[in-house]
Amino acid sequence: MSARTEALVPNAAIAGSLATSIGHPALDAILIASPNHLNLDQLELVIGEKPLFTPPEQQARARWVSARTASPVWVAMKCRYMPPIAKFLKRMNATTGGVKMLSIREHRFPFLTKVGNWNWLSCLAGGMPVEKCCHFFDLMRHATGDRPVRVMASAGQDVDHLIHSAGCSPSDIFDNAFVIVEFAGDVRAMLDLCMFSEGSRFQEEIAAGGPEGRIDVFIPGPTRFWPGHHLGPPPVSKIVINPGSRQDQEEFDIPVDPVLLKSGDHNGATYIRHCLFLETVLSGHEPEVTMTDGIEAEKIGHAAQLSAEQHQVVEI
Repeated sequence: MSARTEALVPNAAIAGSLATSIGHPALDAILIASPNHLNLDQLELVIGEKPLFTPPEQQARARWVSARTASPVWVAMKCRYMPPIAKFLKRMNATTGGVKMLSIREHRFPFLTKVGNWNWLSCLAGGMPVEKCCHFFDLMRHATGDRPVRVMASAGQDVDHLIHSAGCSPSDIFDNAFVIVEFAGDVRAMLDLCMFSEGSRFQEEIAAGGPEGRIDVFIPGPTRFWPGHHLGPPPVSKIVINPGSRQDQEEFDIPVDPVLLKSGDHNGATYIRHCLFLETVLSGHEPEVTMTDGIEAEKIGHAAQLSAEQHQVVEI
């Protein structure tokens, strides 16, 4: 990765350690993209990332780190910034008359290969609901504007994750789950996750319903995984508006710049997040996604992991 970086940016300084990089005189910002179990130790040196912590008992430590930093910290939650989801969120309340139910479905490919396959072990990744789903739980909080109070989950390791390993250790991480989250204001949200559905036309499907109607958004997976040789061009994200009267149904595409789709995953959200982060660094304004947002999203993920393991409802 260092060699690829040097080829892309020849003038970049390659540091041998985190401590060395922190001391670089030209440093304006730090982006942490390391395995989950390393994040909080590094956060205490430089302050900030996703997921903030893996074991639930580290929550108090993460809050302490958050309280003592004066630097702006942006926690990288991608779902808010996917162009189709951003449009969905803008139209959501007007279409539904106030959301009562929110449903998120992601049927996708298994975990990608990372350094040492650390993401295949729950002790390093924090469990699938934390590693894979913290951004969905953040989206639930963001969309409802409410506080989660209760989590119910059913999950299993049934197909692809049974055949993978991390070094000498077999994978112990879930590859499918249903998670129901109840909020203080009686809104319910549900996550339907399957990580052995590589052939899905749309990777994410999100629906919000209320007393006046329903709105859906459909988002394809990464362009680089689309088998276009026999299926044609990849699908385009779209939104469907379903008000109370069927004859008024509205459907429209949400195209994303092809350059963004080719340069990174997450339907252009990676680029958009980096632009907003740059604005935060230059302006000194508060980040849109704070450490508190990251901690609260991960609390839901840890509750989901516990609920699935113990087959019980978990109160937050």
